Parts: sequence; structure tokens; C-alpha cells
Amino acid sequence: MHAILEYYHELKKEKLRMVLTMLGVCWGMANIILMLSVGEGLYRELQRGLLSMGKDIVVVWPGQTSKAYAGFPVGRRIRFTTEDLNRIAGQVPLIEEISPEFIRWSETIKDNGHNMDTRITGVLPCWGEMRSMVPEAGGRFINEMDLKRKRRVIFIGNAVRDKFFGSGVNPVGRQIKVSDIPFTVIGVMKKKMQTNSYSGMDENRCSIPASTYSTMFNQKYPNNAVFRPVDRKRSEQAQDAFRKFLASRYKCDPGDDSIANFWDTIKSVETQGKILRGIQIFMGIIGGLTLIIAGIGVANIMYVTVKERTREIGIKMAVGARPVYIISQFVLEALLTVGIGGALGIALGKGMIAIVWALPIENEVMNFIGRPVYSPLLALISSTILTFIGLLTGVFPARKASMVDPVEALRYE
Repeated sequence: MHAILEYYHELKKEKLRMVLTMLGVCWGMANIILMLSVGEGLYRELQRGLLSMGKDIVVVWPGQTSKAYAGFPVGRRIRFTTEDLNRIAGQVPLIEEISPEFIRWSETIKDNGHNMDTRITGVLPCWGEMRSMVPEAGGRFINEMDLKRKRRVIFIGNAVRDKFFGSGVNPVGRQIKVSDIPFTVIGVMKKKMQTNSYSGMDENRCSIPASTYSTMFNQKYPNNAVFRPVDRKRSEQAQDAFRKFLASRYKCDPGDDSIANFWDTIKSVETQGKILRGIQIFMGIIGGLTLIIAGIGVANIMYVTVKERTREIGIKMAVGARPVYIISQFVLEALLTVGIGGALGIALGKGMIAIVWALPIENEVMNFIGRPVYSPLLALISSTILTFIGLLTGVFPARKASMVDPVEALRYE
């Protein structure tokens, strides 16, 4: 308590100097808060964009042999069928769900004289959940009954709806023609930010039951398949099991990696997440440098304070004050200076974040980079850095004060 009172008197005596020092710490703290928060917002938004194509999924395309095997030559094309995928689903326990994906790249849809070329995809009901195709309110995705009865129903992307029916229109229940065959719209995909794709953005896609697609277009082989492993940590094992099934089914070398090509989105998301965290750390370092500069200012002030209070220190040591008392006094003063400035900086940073969120900014750039996010983790990081700076700026001046010779200090003017 005595040390706090001394700090209060010092603050009154040197108002301008102490206020300017605290403002420097305040700005440095606000800077690091903003940098870390912008990095966190960028990380969360880009991760959301990466996962919008589907969480914990693997996309697989048929390949061709690169090794001769059992009398078969190199370069033999390997194509799996829907029946193959059904067998994989039943025989490979490492795969939780799997769906073929038939793709017709340019197909004309019609409605009352309106024509539009779009992409038609034939899939199973589980494909919609795996690929994060969330329907808008009042609609749905393809279900098992649609598949079993080969119903002529269609689920459309939000961009297709906007261009074909008009923005915001609910087309559920309306009829459109695909290859002059009428289909009923059963749902519209809810708008999402997508930063990953392998056959174009989902907003421009129309999906119909795989059974209906095969009947209409007489296409036996899917363009690719999508599956989800039962355990994301065993994704590579699931891919090996898929490849070995094809090798056994089509008499290929089990060690031939070229018979199927996999895109492991689990690994991609993890890798890109590490890159984004690296960017966030870099931004935090930039903000931290500003706080370190402010800390240097605090250290300089403490050195000046030690010099001005040399005689006072000598008197305290002459009457029995131990060096640890002198050190703790100046360290506490440095911590109080940094703490007050830091608290003001945190309040300023959070206030600026609140202002950014309140701004009515809606454009593609903001949707892509997101908005600053202040989280408890950032509060912990900021407080840790602040405490370290406070200790660092107080220890060295305090050590110098504790080494003052009492006799020389009493003679100091």
C-alpha cells in the first residue's frame, strides 16, 4: 500500500511525463489488440470458406495404371461404377459415407421462355450433407425416396435461383425443364462463402438424384466420388483401402498409386490453417513491436525516476531498507504504469473493433477477410505480453536503484 501511495504522489508530481508514457503504452496495446483481432477474424473467415465445400471429406477421381500387372499393360484406364462405390460402402469400415458424383458441365434449363446453361450433378442424399449444401428455409435436399423412385426433382444453387427466377424469390414447387424434361424445384442452397472448389462453385450447381441422372443421360461411370472417413485421423488409411478395393476389382498392382487420385481436404484445411496462424502470429509481432517501443519509453522514465530519487533511495537504505524492497518498489511502479496504459489500450482496441462491426460495410472484400474478432485467447496473449513488458521495463532500473551506495546517495544533489 505504501508503494502505491508513493506511485500516486509521483504521478501527481510528474503528470505530463507519466500521462505521455501511459499513452504510448495505450497505443501500443491497442495496436497489438487490433493486429491480433484482424488476424483472428481473417483466420476464422477463411477457415469457414475452406470448410464450406465440406468438412472432413475426400474427393476421388478415377485414374490409370502406371505399372504392368497380371499381363495388363501400363496406362489402362480405371473407372469405378456406382455399384463399386456401394460395395466399398459395405466392405470398407473406414469409410462412413460415400456418394458418386455425375457431372454434366453445360445443360440448358428452361422456364416459361427463360433459358440458362448451368451444371447438372447427379448425387446421393448423403452428398448434400457432406458438401455443406444447406437448403434455405422452406426447401430440402434430395432424399432416399427421390433416389429410390427416380423422381424428377432438382436442388438449385442460390446464384442459379437469382439469375433464373430473381433474387430472393422462393422457387420451391415450381417446374423447370432439364433437357426438355420437367423437374420440380425442391430447394435452394443457402448462400455461403466458398474458397475451395473442384468443379466450380456450388452456387452455380443444380443437383438431381443419381438414379434419375443415370436414366436420363445413360451415364454409367461417375466423374468422381466423395467420401467421409469414420475418423479424420485415419483418412489416409481409408484412401489406401479404397485404392486396394479398386486394385482387387480391376486386377491392378495394389501398390499402384495412380489408379485413383485423391484430394484430402482434411489435410488441406490443416495446412492452410497453419499458414493462416502464421500470418496471425506475424501480425501480432508487428503489433508487439509497437508495444516494445512503448516499453522502452517506460524504462527510460524509470531510469530518470531512479536518478531523481537517488537521495531518497540512499536515506531508505541508510535506515535499513533492503535491496529487495527497493527493487520491488520500482518494479511495482513500472507494472502500474504499464498496467494502466495497457488497460486503456485494451479498452481502446475493443472500442475500435466494436466500431468496425457497427459500420454498415457489405462487400466482397469484407466478406472475404471477415471482421476483427477479440477472443479470450487474445486477451490472455495480450495480458502475458503486457506483464512481460512491465517486468522488463522495471527490473533493470530497479536493479540500478538497489545498487546505489547509501553514503554517495546521501551526498547526491
